[in-house]
Amino acid sequence: MNRTAFFFVLPAIMLLIDWYVWQAVKTLSRSTTENTQRIIAIAYWGFTGLSLLIYVAMQYLPPDSFGKNTRTFLWATIAIPYFSKIFAVLILFIDDIGRFFRWVVSLFYKPEVRETVVDPTRQTIPPTDAISRSDFLMKTALVVGAVPLVGFSWGILSGAHDYRIRRVKLPLKNLPSGFHGMTIAQLSDIHSGSFFNRTAVRGGVDMLLREKPDVVFFTGDLVNSHADEVNEFITIFDKVKAPLGVYSTLGNHDYGKYVQWPSAQAERQNVLNVIAAHKQMGWDILLDEHRMLEQNGDQLALIGVQNLGFGPAALRAGNLAKAYQGTADAPVKLLLSHDPTHWDAQVRPQYPDIDVQFSGHTHGAQFGVDLGDVRWSPAQYFYKQWAGLYQEGNQRLYVNRGFGYIGYPGRVGILPEITIFELTKA
Repeated sequence: MNRTAFFFVLPAIMLLIDWYVWQAVKTLSRSTTENTQRIIAIAYWGFTGLSLLIYVAMQYLPPDSFGKNTRTFLWATIAIPYFSKIFAVLILFIDDIGRFFRWVVSLFYKPEVRETVVDPTRQTIPPTDAISRSDFLMKTALVVGAVPLVGFSWGILSGAHDYRIRRVKLPLKNLPSGFHGMTIAQLSDIHSGSFFNRTAVRGGVDMLLREKPDVVFFTGDLVNSHADEVNEFITIFDKVKAPLGVYSTLGNHDYGKYVQWPSAQAERQNVLNVIAAHKQMGWDILLDEHRMLEQNGDQLALIGVQNLGFGPAALRAGNLAKAYQGTADAPVKLLLSHDPTHWDAQVRPQYPDIDVQFSGHTHGAQFGVDLGDVRWSPAQYFYKQWAGLYQEGNQRLYVNRGFGYIGYPGRVGILPEITIFELTKA
């Protein structure tokens, strides 16, 4: 479908959804006063008109007509209500199917009409205003539609920056005694181009610093696409310090592959600028290389690769063989690799001595249920490992749920995460 056709098709779908839901709103508001019904109609169709106006403006005005986050919030203003209305439409469709079958039956069967005789000795007449099946389904449809509307709106207002500390113990068989009890903080998927609350972001960094970790890992996606997205947050993230250092790597979004660049050189320069931002914050970025961490006379290897994804259309920019070279004798090897699909595709089958891989990437889809052992998210249908700790034999993978967000500017159920690991000798 070309751009012109899509421009007309989407508004037509929006109007159809609105008309369908309006039938329920109009029916259920018929018991109110005429003035109230008029106000409801103006508010309902006024929002439809506003949504269509926003849609047209987004299509025709140049991108720089909007602020960094304005475009995201405008899309959310359209998408969240219509996504919610789809749930209402599904319930209303059930009612319409029932109406259709009742109509078909009525063509062949006419129920016998019986005369109702009222007993004159009775003081009251039994009530006849019980809710009909149709009214019940209409009310159910509106309630079902309101739930995601409220939930996703609250996910923007509260969930986007509701940072949570997750504590994980990592018992490692060959851990040198000098590293027993060492703490690691992991951040992932900052996506600085999406932030709309600088104060809240600073609060998240303060939460990490209060943990006083020995070392900090960042596992990619500092920006959404453009290096300059992080500029106003450098003075926040450069506060992230640790005695053994802060180590980072690149994620798929850091390469700017999801926007159109005027030239290959401009695209390459953008990646170099992202790398420069890591260094400006004092982070030691590992680009297919390793570092030997030392503590109390012992050593372990920290390996970092550029993005290596193995899903559909995944970006592969890293070289694990190059990064691994020179670490074979290290008793423990920790790997920073943004995409968790790398674990099953290459790490486990080819590098069985890599003890732990630290990843991010999935965000847990920013939506789901995450209560103790009860976990569900749409992410699980796309990623075998999508959040938390996984183990195969002596190897482990941890998938961080992400510090930031992209697309939908919020989180529902799957909250932003700061992970604190404690290394122990198994």
